[in-house]
Amino acid sequence: MKSITDTYRLSNGKTIPCVGFGTWQTPNETAVESVKNAIKCGYRHIDTASQYGNEKSVAQGIKESGINRKDLFITTKLWNDDRGYDSTLKAFDKSMKELNLDYLDLYLMHWPAVGKDGDKINHETWKAFEKLYKEGRIKSIGISNFLVHHIQPLIDKAEVKPMVNQLEFHPGYTQPEIVQFCHKNDIVVEAWSPLGSGSVLKNPKLTEIAKKYNKSTAQLCIRWCLQNKTLPLPKSVTPERIIANTQVFDFNISDEDMKMITQLPKMGFSGLYPDEN
Repeated sequence: MKSITDTYRLSNGKTIPCVGFGTWQTPNETAVESVKNAIKCGYRHIDTASQYGNEKSVAQGIKESGINRKDLFITTKLWNDDRGYDSTLKAFDKSMKELNLDYLDLYLMHWPAVGKDGDKINHETWKAFEKLYKEGRIKSIGISNFLVHHIQPLIDKAEVKPMVNQLEFHPGYTQPEIVQFCHKNDIVVEAWSPLGSGSVLKNPKLTEIAKKYNKSTAQLCIRWCLQNKTLPLPKSVTPERIIANTQVFDFNISDEDMKMITQLPKMGFSGLYPDEN
C-alpha cells in the first residue's frame, strides 16, 4: 500500500480503500467537522454505525465536503436490537434515510447473536443482508466482531459469504485465530481501535520503535496493521492527528520490529467480548 486511496480487493471483486476513518464515540457536531476534515485530508472510506447515533451527522459532513458520492466508500452497521429478517430490512431503510444515500458500499452485522438461538438469528439476519445485496442496495456485505465459532455456522448456510469482518485489532490485542481464519477464507479484516487505548500509545517499547522510523506511536500502529494485511480504521477529532494518521505510507517496519510488536503482552483491550453482546 502506497497511499490512503490504495485498495484491498474484496471476494466479490469490489475494492475498498486500505485505511478508513472511524467515527465511534464521535458526537454529532463533532462528527460533521471531523468527517469533513478527514475527507479534506484524503480519506475516502468512512465508517459509522446506527449505534453510534451519528449517521445523520456523518451524512452532513460528507455533503459539506463537496466530494462526489461515487468517490467515497461508506459503511454502516446493523445494531443488535435490529437482528432478524424483517427488522434488519427496516433498520437498513432507517440508516439509508439518516445517511441520505441511494446505495451503501458496505453493511455489517455489528455483533453476532450468541446463546441457544444465536446461529439461527445470525442466519435470519444474514438472509436479509443477502436480499439487500442481490437487489444492489448494498455493494458488499460483512460482519463485525465475529469469532470462528460464530462465522463458520454462518458461512455453512450462506448463499453469499461475508466479504469483511471488522475486529478489534491493535498491538497488544491481535486475535490471531480469527484473523488467520479470515485471511484463509478471503475475508478482509478491518481493524477497529487500531491505536488501542492510552496504554498502547504510551507503551515504552512502541515509543522506542516509532522513534527509529521518525514516526509517532499512532503512525507505527497504523502501519503495523497495514503490514499485517488488515484495514485500520483510526479515529480522531483533532485536525492535526487526522492528517498524521494518513502519513503512514513513506516507511516500512522491519520484519524484526513487526515480530517484536506482535509479541507485546496484552494491553489496550476494550473489554468488549463478542460472546457477551
